[in-house]
Amino acid sequence: MQERRLGHSGLKVSRLALGTMSFGAAVDDLVAEEQVKAFLDAGGTLIDTAPVYGDGHGEATLGRTLSTLGARDQVVLASKAGVGFRAGTFVADTSRRTLLDQLDQSLRALETDHLDLWQVHYWDEETPVEETLAALEHAVASGKVRYVGISNFAGWQTSLAHTWLAGRAAAVPLVSAQVEYSLVNRGVEVEVVPAVEHHGMGILAWSPLGRGVLTAKYRGGIPSDSRGANPDYEQFMAPYMSRAGVIGAVARAADGLKVSPAQVALAWLRDRPGVASAIVGARTTAQLAENLGSEQVEVPAEILAALDDVSAPHDPTTPRQES
Repeated sequence: MQERRLGHSGLKVSRLALGTMSFGAAVDDLVAEEQVKAFLDAGGTLIDTAPVYGDGHGEATLGRTLSTLGARDQVVLASKAGVGFRAGTFVADTSRRTLLDQLDQSLRALETDHLDLWQVHYWDEETPVEETLAALEHAVASGKVRYVGISNFAGWQTSLAHTWLAGRAAAVPLVSAQVEYSLVNRGVEVEVVPAVEHHGMGILAWSPLGRGVLTAKYRGGIPSDSRGANPDYEQFMAPYMSRAGVIGAVARAADGLKVSPAQVALAWLRDRPGVASAIVGARTTAQLAENLGSEQVEVPAEILAALDDVSAPHDPTTPRQES
C-alpha cells in the first residue's frame, strides 16, 4: 500500500487507514486480530480509534490486539479526545481537564506510552479554543503525543486553530483534519478542503462509503442484517440513500471496471485534493479485504469526471433532481 506524508509534516501514513469504531462492540477480539493482521499484511500503517468507540471498549480491544500481534511499532496509532456521554447524552468537552484525562485513558487502554497522532474530536462551543489548543501543546511537550490534529471542525474553525498554534512560541502545527467525505457528502470541499490545503494539513476522510450506501447494497432494498435496518441509523443514512444518481453511477462504473462499487468509491476519494488517507472500517474481515482491494484499482479519467459531475456539491437553495 502506498504511503503519503500527512500534510506538510514528516509523518507518513498509508492512504487507506483502518477505522476501529466497531472494535469492542460489533467486532470482538478474534475478529479485531484478523482485521489488524489483514490490514498490516496489505501494507497499511494508520489505525484510527477514540475512547468512545465500541461503547467505550474499542481502544482496549485494539490495545490487546496490537500487543498480541507485537505490532505497536508497525503502526501509526491515532486517537482522539473531547467527546463522551453524560446521562446517555453525547457531549463535546474539550477542556484541558477532559482532554488530558482522556489522553491518559487512551494510553492505558492502548498499552502504549505515546500516540503518533492525537486529535480534538469535535469543536466545543463552551470551552475557550485557546484552552483546548494549549492542551495539545502540553501533550506534545510531555512526550505523550507526537503529532496533533483536529476532527469535525468547520473551515473557519480549522483556520482559527491552525493560525493560533502556528503563532505560538512552541509552534506545534496541526497536521491533519478528520472530516466526513465521500461521493455522497462533498460539503467539505466548500470551505474545509481549501482551509486544509492553505495551511498545509492533510485530510483523513471518515465514512468514505457514505454510511455504507456506496457499496450499492441498498439499491434493491435494505438487508435485514445491515446497518440500514437499524432504526438508530435511519436519520444518518436517509439523506444518502436518496442519492440514487450517484449510487447508480458508482455501480455502473464498477460493472465496467469489474470491481466492486465500494472499490470505485474509495479509489475516487483516495485521490481527491488534500486527502492523505481514507478511513475504512468493517464488521467482517471479508468486508475489510474488499475495501483494501481498492488500493489496486485505478479509475480512468473519464469515469472520474463523470463521478465528479453527478456528485458535485450544489447550491442548497436550488432544487436538484436525481434519477
